[in-house]
Amino acid sequence: MKTATTNEVRQALIDRREIALFDVRDEAVFAEAHPLFAANLPLERLELDILDRVPRQTTPIVVYDEGEGRAEESLPRLAVLGYSNVSVLQGGLEGWRSAGAEIFRDVNTPSKAFGELVESRRHTPSLTASEVHALIERGADLVVLDARRRDEYQTMSIPTAISVPGAELVYRAPSIAPRPETLVIVNCAGRTRSIIGTQSLVNAGVVQHVAALRNGTIGWVLDGFTLDHGQKRTAPAIDADAAARARSAARDVARRAGVRRVTSSELAALLGDSARTTYRFDVRTPEEYEAGHPSGFRSAPGGQLVQEADVFAPVRGARIALWDDQAARADMTASWLAQMAWEVYVLDAAFAPTDLEAGPWRPPQFRVPVTAEGSSSGQRRYKRPYEGTDNPREAMQAYLDWEYGLVAQLERDGTHGFFVI
Repeated sequence: MKTATTNEVRQALIDRREIALFDVRDEAVFAEAHPLFAANLPLERLELDILDRVPRQTTPIVVYDEGEGRAEESLPRLAVLGYSNVSVLQGGLEGWRSAGAEIFRDVNTPSKAFGELVESRRHTPSLTASEVHALIERGADLVVLDARRRDEYQTMSIPTAISVPGAELVYRAPSIAPRPETLVIVNCAGRTRSIIGTQSLVNAGVVQHVAALRNGTIGWVLDGFTLDHGQKRTAPAIDADAAARARSAARDVARRAGVRRVTSSELAALLGDSARTTYRFDVRTPEEYEAGHPSGFRSAPGGQLVQEADVFAPVRGARIALWDDQAARADMTASWLAQMAWEVYVLDAAFAPTDLEAGPWRPPQFRVPVTAEGSSSGQRRYKRPYEGTDNPREAMQAYLDWEYGLVAQLERDGTHGFFVI
């Protein structure tokens, strides 16, 4: 059995060499403690997900558990699937901890830590729930844009909020709020997507007045206000001039972040490099993707790709190529991924409808569609403190308190390579 030490894994991360570090335990225990760039791949889902999540079979893979034997059990199963460079983390999670390496909790932790870093460096503008509630009550000139997935928005939302998932914000906000006097409020369930969405609008400069709803729907509930449920408000048709300005602004932001552009032939050359992994994502809405997408591109709406980079692209050090027929969403998504230390490209290519493939990517997401209590397979899912409508107030406050400490954890960890433009 081949093993890898904590120091070897950490050095690969620091050097930005390709490595996929997988925690093969259930999501519920993974969320309690894991390394920053560990991705959760429960043993029960290994064959279902691994080929999409690690498309290159010679990629260095390190698996671990906490002494349950799952890591060792995964080795022959990965070998049958053709993976030839698999190691077990020496000492498992306890070995990582004993080596003095930082331990994180929750899920999508790299993205959440990055969001906190952005806010601390850029002082992203925000308003409390009480401040936003007072503005709504007195009929102020404002719009509330919900940056989460549409299904999350429909479950619970801020009164008056419109569903505009993350990467759509720079593209659609100018048409939703064409008056320069209008205040644009961006919210999510907690903090990350509010921060990234608000800072996207600040970076692009497509609206004049913008602020995050501090602590999102969690903050709204903790301040004693009522959420709406089952809403279906969506963005109106896009004004052509506003869309053109958004495209220009987004491209400038991507350039400042160091995003590279590639033609179809240049992307083909990257894909032909057998020594590197190149992920391909279509960052448009799921509806647009299903209507027609370039061959080989997975559906990863831009806001969720930034939020769940560890899920969509667990091979740290890999390349990422994005496509969007309107450009702005790919450019803004790429700008954030670049700041998260990814080598990221935007495909500059237009496709005729006959060149596109219709239908959803299968599997469409790598989420476990079960409750926190488990499923018939015995797999346990982590119940996020910011999802659903029945979360204890103590759990919501504890989650916020944890997020506030992530910047200090990043500094102690030292493997991330993040920067903020």
